[in-house]
Amino acid sequence: EVRLQASGGGLVEPGGSLRLSCVASGFAFADYTMSWFRQAPGKGPEWVSSIGKSGGAGIYAESVKGRFTISRDNANKVLYLQMDNLKPEDTAVYYCNAVDGPYDYWGHGTLVTVSS
Repeated sequence: EVRLQASGGGLVEPGGSLRLSCVASGFAFADYTMSWFRQAPGKGPEWVSSIGKSGGAGIYAESVKGRFTISRDNANKVLYLQMDNLKPEDTAVYYCNAVDGPYDYWGHGTLVTVSS
């Protein structure tokens, strides 16, 4: 069974930090491009960041560039998103995604709320 379990969300004040994790199982994690998406209340899904199969530098939406860092641990099948200098507009449910050709997997999200 394919599973992507995101965690690490919560309530944080503006300017604060959170680290999201996404634990994968049931597929060959190292063969997949991994991404984070988010969906804010009342809005459509938004792509946040992606990282290649072997890791390295990720790519980012302009709205998070310079504040968020994506990384992965292929040995332990975990995807991370370090979020710094959080803003109220970062409030959303964050989802991890795995893609390899026709295979496209989504996990349950984790809620991030940025508020004072």
